Amino acid sequence: MPRPSPHPSRHAAIVPPYLLARIAASDDPRFDVAADAARRSLVRDWSMLEWRITGEPPTFVIHDHAARDERPAAAPGTGPRPDRRISDAENDDVLPGRLVRREGQPDTGDRAVDEAYDGLGDTFEMFARVFARDSIDDAGMPLEATVHFGDHYDNAFWDGERMVFGDGDGEIFRSFTSSLSVVGHELAHGVTERTARLRYQGQSGALNEHVSDVFGALVEQYSMGQDAESATWLIGEGVFTDAVEGRAIRSMIEPGTAYDDDVLGRDPQPAHFDRYIDTDEDNGGVHLNSGIPNRAFALAAVELGGFAWEHAGRVWYDVLTSGRLRPTSDFRAFASEIVRAANDRYGATSREARAIAAGWAEVGLGVPPAP
Repeated sequence: MPRPSPHPSRHAAIVPPYLLARIAASDDPRFDVAADAARRSLVRDWSMLEWRITGEPPTFVIHDHAARDERPAAAPGTGPRPDRRISDAENDDVLPGRLVRREGQPDTGDRAVDEAYDGLGDTFEMFARVFARDSIDDAGMPLEATVHFGDHYDNAFWDGERMVFGDGDGEIFRSFTSSLSVVGHELAHGVTERTARLRYQGQSGALNEHVSDVFGALVEQYSMGQDAESATWLIGEGVFTDAVEGRAIRSMIEPGTAYDDDVLGRDPQPAHFDRYIDTDEDNGGVHLNSGIPNRAFALAAVELGGFAWEHAGRVWYDVLTSGRLRPTSDFRAFASEIVRAANDRYGATSREARAIAAGWAEVGLGVPPAP
């Protein structure tokens, strides 16, 4: 029988529903395929949301656990090594699809397969080398992904067990394997499930999205050797076609500026807590309000300079794995824990602690200094 993940969370996709809804409502003849794809993607994503609420997977999610090879990802006594398994849904809706590449096997020539394989490896490497984390669960969990999911599926998501990538519609969205920040973002949802377990609703849900954006950006920066100042701080850069007036799905450093397009509209993310969006849609605005803590992180990282994973990233990881967050933690509670962790790691009067506290203050979530 199909079964849900033992670490249930709501369906966490990279493209927010409000963006798909704009595309679905378009009557521009240039984007007929995109509009139809967006409508079908919304229906499919809603089914996944229902799964997270009821615990019963939709009919197209069939996880065949019996076919798994449970060999460990690393032999005893060695450092952690990835155990990647890439499957091809062949434009169907059934998961996991046909296994087409596993750890150590050469390129297949299928761009989506090979991009997913490389992206999983880059994400594993960053978590292992920077945070000494052995895969998503810190216990060598295999990294699984399915590509070519659905017919022109306009999204990528973490389903509790694997990454799932659509090919996009070709008019507005390209393949979602093309952006390393997307891969890192979605796998980070798995890390959050197994650590802080932030509830995917309201402010805790926006923090869930924020944490994934942070580590998605760090994976990309680590892979490219970018310091905080030269990094773009864009999430999903490259997933839009040239027909779109936009750079990415989100900007961490400048929320609200990622795109401004006739069809998509203008990026609605707020950059300050004063402009927090109170809504019943998008699980209480999880993809909208994540821009507020995103900016706090990016500002602190740029102020500190150097590689973001070496200072701010370590503090965020400390908090994620501290056990001090509640599933319903709000922005102020999260900011307080971040400042506490910065003080613990670097000292209350350190340059790092001051920069991180200033980042939160800049977005309207200042934390009183430690006594």
